[in-house]
Amino acid sequence: MGIRVKSSKVVLKYYLFRFDNKSVICYNNGMIKKTRKRRNDCKHAVYVITNMVTNEQYVGVTVVAGEVKKNLRIRMQKHIRRALTENREWALCKSIREHGAGSFTYGLLEIVRGRAAGYALERELILTHNPVLNTF
Repeated sequence: MGIRVKSSKVVLKYYLFRFDNKSVICYNNGMIKKTRKRRNDCKHAVYVITNMVTNEQYVGVTVVAGEVKKNLRIRMQKHIRRALTENREWALCKSIREHGAGSFTYGLLEIVRGRAAGYALERELILTHNPVLNTF
């Protein structure tokens, strides 16, 4: 009695993978290295923008991907660009158009992990401090 082969499927002993930055090259299935699952709860920075002329403030939150200082600077530039190019009637945009971008400073309040925690802290700070520029 012989062994019957049901199909002509070839079973590979060695696997070849396309090379990209996320995968690990393995040649033997005993060497396969499992990659860790990426976290989907990124760091978020809660920040404050202050108008130095009127001392009015704005509290916001942004995603931190890499260097915190760079991300805050980019977020501030987006606020300024939006105020100058789009015709928004938000209090922050009106204030930037009226007083100019040079009359504003920005700073970091806190860094939290997770989007929900970041937005919850932002809402809490808005309710407790009642910043003038957070009105829409």
